[in-house]
Amino acid sequence: MNKENAIKYISELRRVVWPIEWHENKKFLPMAAMMFCILFDYSVLRSIKDGFVITNIGAEAISFLKTYLVLPSAVIMMIIYAKLCNVMNQQKVFYTVIGFFTVFLTVFAFLLYPYPDLVHPNPEVIERLALEYPNFKWFIRIYGQWSFAVFYAMAELYGSMMLSLLFWQFANQITKTGEAKRFYSMFGLLGNFALPITAIAITYTLSTNVDMSSDDVKIVVEGQSFAPLLSLTIFSNIIVMFLYAWINRNVLTDPNLYDMSSKAAKKSKVKLSLKDSFKMIFTSKYLGLLVTLVLAYGISINLVEGVWKAKLKELYPTQEALTMFMGKFQAYQGVAAILFMLVGSNILRRVSWATAAIFTPLMIFITGTAFFSFLIFDQTIGLYFTAFFGTGPMALAAIIGTAQNVLSKATKYSLFDSTKEMAYIPLDDEMKSKGKAAVDVIGGRFGKAGGGIIQSTFFLLLPAYTFAEATPYFASIFFVIVILWLYAVKALSKEYQNQIKDHSY
Repeated sequence: MNKENAIKYISELRRVVWPIEWHENKKFLPMAAMMFCILFDYSVLRSIKDGFVITNIGAEAISFLKTYLVLPSAVIMMIIYAKLCNVMNQQKVFYTVIGFFTVFLTVFAFLLYPYPDLVHPNPEVIERLALEYPNFKWFIRIYGQWSFAVFYAMAELYGSMMLSLLFWQFANQITKTGEAKRFYSMFGLLGNFALPITAIAITYTLSTNVDMSSDDVKIVVEGQSFAPLLSLTIFSNIIVMFLYAWINRNVLTDPNLYDMSSKAAKKSKVKLSLKDSFKMIFTSKYLGLLVTLVLAYGISINLVEGVWKAKLKELYPTQEALTMFMGKFQAYQGVAAILFMLVGSNILRRVSWATAAIFTPLMIFITGTAFFSFLIFDQTIGLYFTAFFGTGPMALAAIIGTAQNVLSKATKYSLFDSTKEMAYIPLDDEMKSKGKAAVDVIGGRFGKAGGGIIQSTFFLLLPAYTFAEATPYFASIFFVIVILWLYAVKALSKEYQNQIKDHSY
């Protein structure tokens, strides 16, 4: 009996730590490796894009890029993607999109980045035009360094297209609901090991081209310091293509791992025109609720981040100090995401979709309330906590804001992404592909840009205000957005359960 209990205990422990069955590893492991490579690329691109723009154009240009370049590019990319879905099968669409990013990174790494003087306009002419037309100076300066602006947009779109759209769409197509409850959080768990690996790769590749022995950082090989790092992203994309091809050849032909009848049904479906596709997407209540979730997350997290980064700038006024802090922040975020993935995989298996989906807005609401309350009531609650912890108010605000961002994003990666992707599974293939493109690419872009648009518009209308005076207003908008998010989760839960019943998932 003791032996039987021990076997049961070990079996249960194995399910908690590694809920994947042995025969499922053939499907799960290459998918997890795909996510790792995509996250590695996205983390690298995300780490260096701001540096390119801030040092070559100016920090103020980022808000212009998000509004006037990234968002329109996302719309164009979604239209092209929907058109590709009508004229190509899903495998060709995947290879086309990842091939596009791979070619761009190759051109940028070995042509645009090493030889900026050959591809950019004369900087003296750009500055003269900026002085002559001050209202348009940021547009002029962005044009003057257009390759870095395009790189910024491509880095932003890479995460939306390759991770949010193509990877999760592929996972949704080949994964059953029962498998998803065990697979999806584990995808995130293994994939998020890419964050600390990214930090190691950045440190190693840049240290071979940067002289850190003196107080002044000097580039040893001018124009080539980022080439090895960008080469790693190109190689990682090639690995993704190899893994995708291997899964299609060896997993989707295995009846024990993939239902071949669903593939046949997919082939028999009539493809909609582009006009009909848009009509289907924007008249769907189900997709509308999914868009609400994505928009609410993007706007709420950006409203908090804007205020938090303003405090960080006060605490770390130099570029070097702030960069060192953000490096530590990424390490904290990576560790927290991995730990939350372990917890999230068990939450998904043990609770309903609605319960799992509501964790993220609740986490953001609680931590956001703590952060904004500390700043708004800094003369009462703030003084008490600074005295209790024996630290300055700016340092404590930075600590609370950092904790808010780490916990919110860890919950997002472990539960929000998984529950959102699970919501696509009961939909038909047309809704999965084109509906997902609209929700993730367009919804994601508006969500990320939403907080910045709100803040920039506020400061445009009230230029005398700073983040300190504007914080109560941003906090009020934050609370409204999160409340709407909670209602959307409740409404989508009903729709999701109806879809599950209708399709017998």
